[in-house]
Amino acid sequence: MNVLSAAGLADLAGVTEAEVERMVDLGLLVARDGAGPFLEADVQKVRVAAACEQAGLPMEEIASAVRAGRLSFAFLEGSPYRRWALRSARTYRQVSEESGVPLDTLAGVLEAMGFARMEPDERIREDELEIVPLLRLARSTGILDPVWLARIGRAYAEGLRLAANVENEAYRARFTGPVLESGADQRTAMELASQMAADFLPLVDRTLAAIYRRQQELVWTEDMVEDIERELERAGVLRQPERVPAMSFVDLVGYTRLTEERGDAAAAELAASLAVLVNRSSREHGGVPVKRLGDGVMVHFREPAGAVLSALRLVEQLPEAGLPPAHVGVAAGPVVAQGGDYFGRTVNLAARIAARAGAGQVLVSGSVVESAAPPGVAFVEVGEVPLKGFARPVRLLEACRA
Repeated sequence: MNVLSAAGLADLAGVTEAEVERMVDLGLLVARDGAGPFLEADVQKVRVAAACEQAGLPMEEIASAVRAGRLSFAFLEGSPYRRWALRSARTYRQVSEESGVPLDTLAGVLEAMGFARMEPDERIREDELEIVPLLRLARSTGILDPVWLARIGRAYAEGLRLAANVENEAYRARFTGPVLESGADQRTAMELASQMAADFLPLVDRTLAAIYRRQQELVWTEDMVEDIERELERAGVLRQPERVPAMSFVDLVGYTRLTEERGDAAAAELAASLAVLVNRSSREHGGVPVKRLGDGVMVHFREPAGAVLSALRLVEQLPEAGLPPAHVGVAAGPVVAQGGDYFGRTVNLAARIAARAGAGQVLVSGSVVESAAPPGVAFVEVGEVPLKGFARPVRLLEACRA
């Protein structure tokens, strides 16, 4: 492990040399003998201590807890924290000149990916350097411009942050919580967590890569099927009316009351179980879950018939799975797809219809019935119904098994 001077440590940690010296005086850092009294592992200690102070925690009180043995930063020397990148020897400006990626593009895309905005002559992080080849290739081929690079980067960051947050919730619920409840102090808990993470993290990396490849397979296959279908239609091989997509909203009945009665953790488990069933039912009928909305799920379908069949199957499955009933709304019509999400009047209409539906009921707009007649399904007129946000009443029907 490389040794560092106080100035070198401050540079890598992004603080001043005076701040490093203050941490030494307080006992948060231990300076070793020689010209290089610090190690690279001390960079993470400085970063965490600085983050605590930025969050309003008094550094002196943290140091007092360390001296009393209630806290320790020693666990940050463990292998899991060596994954946190250090700053390289090259600046953002140098990397920009060497790679041919304009400085504003480099800074903008990295910021969209969750990295901090830095000055041109500051040193670039080692993990940021791993992204530069992708930016260089995108620029040389012209396939991805800065706007699209930023959109993709933002999606990566948001999705992975969500994964990291849920991972951290599991860590607190299943590890540090029980350890602290057993009587151990925070220092012991963090040291044990560091040891455990050394085994878990390499496997988590492999798991994340496998899940991502599976999602790519699903999305790419869906896209290729649509490309082939369009080509066959252009060639006159397929003769069918233009397909109208559909949106479906599924919400659990009484979710707020369940949260109050059983607590947030139990309610979250119900929502997770609902998401599993929605995913299974929708994919069997040409649908793709778009996003979870607390007690519900929004789903996009290639055709209205699939949305109706999926909804009916789902309301039948929920009681069998021991879940509360759901109310479902389906609307057909044009939608705007952007960033993996869907927008527009059809989306809003499906949400309003779902809110109108009763427990175990599937309500659909008139456009759904006009677009498709799924086998084994009957539609019962509900009538013209006023819905919030829509100037005119909307024709609604209830979908039932024939």
